[in-house]
Amino acid sequence: MKKNLALALLLSFAALGSAQAGIRLPLPSPGATVRTTVGITDVTIEYHRPGVKGRKIWGELVPYGEVWRLGANQATTITFADAVRVAGKEVPAGTYGLFALPTADKWTLILNKQPKQWGAYFYKAEEDLLRFDVQPQTGAFTEWMVFQITPTDPGKAVVEMAWENLRVPFAIETDVDTAAWKSIDDTLAGTPRWEDYLTAAQWALQKEQRLGEAMAWIDKALALGNSFWIHETKARLLQKAGKAAEALPHLDQAMALAKGKAPQAYIDGLAKLKAEWAQGM
Repeated sequence: MKKNLALALLLSFAALGSAQAGIRLPLPSPGATVRTTVGITDVTIEYHRPGVKGRKIWGELVPYGEVWRLGANQATTITFADAVRVAGKEVPAGTYGLFALPTADKWTLILNKQPKQWGAYFYKAEEDLLRFDVQPQTGAFTEWMVFQITPTDPGKAVVEMAWENLRVPFAIETDVDTAAWKSIDDTLAGTPRWEDYLTAAQWALQKEQRLGEAMAWIDKALALGNSFWIHETKARLLQKAGKAAEALPHLDQAMALAKGKAPQAYIDGLAKLKAEWAQGM
């Protein structure tokens, strides 16, 4: 067993070192990356996928009570493009080593501030950012270890590691509104296009927030472009502000510009909206 382990480590080091020099060799545990956008925040996991290969995994190949790299070769890493909550705890944007401390009854998952590590050989508990307990679950047999990130709501997702007959899930949450407004403010502080002003105004209209700024943004969009989307959004902002009479000409322009460019159903919808607003004046 020790001889096989030493050989596997040697091959892994050799293959990884050769890859840096331009030569690629197969790894016993191939590399993998999973990336999903949670809200507007990219979450990325990079890891190596060990296989069961007829071995007893839990309690033997992966000992209980010892910190494990949650994969093979280099330590598994998880990257958050923005600040998130992991298992309900605040985690800043960044890349972290993702480790596990498994036992027969429960697991402790660990976010460590040193992502670039070989396995867990140089792991230091004092560099942990977060530890949290999870309950492993039984599941269908999985030969090659795999991570999945599954959205559950616009700003929520479940990360799950599956290997052999176990599933180990944990929850991620993002503050979608805060991240979206930051993206808007950062973009508009630069050199925005008319599409950026339009998108910002549409988001403000959808959220019913910052409507005064949204009116200024849509006017800037109109100064740079002349799309039916811009006129429709301007009309909706005016109607929301109680200015339906001023809104109707923008609906007319939206319908005129949409001819031949948008489905007839869209134009018919604007006509219906115009009739409703006119009736309510």
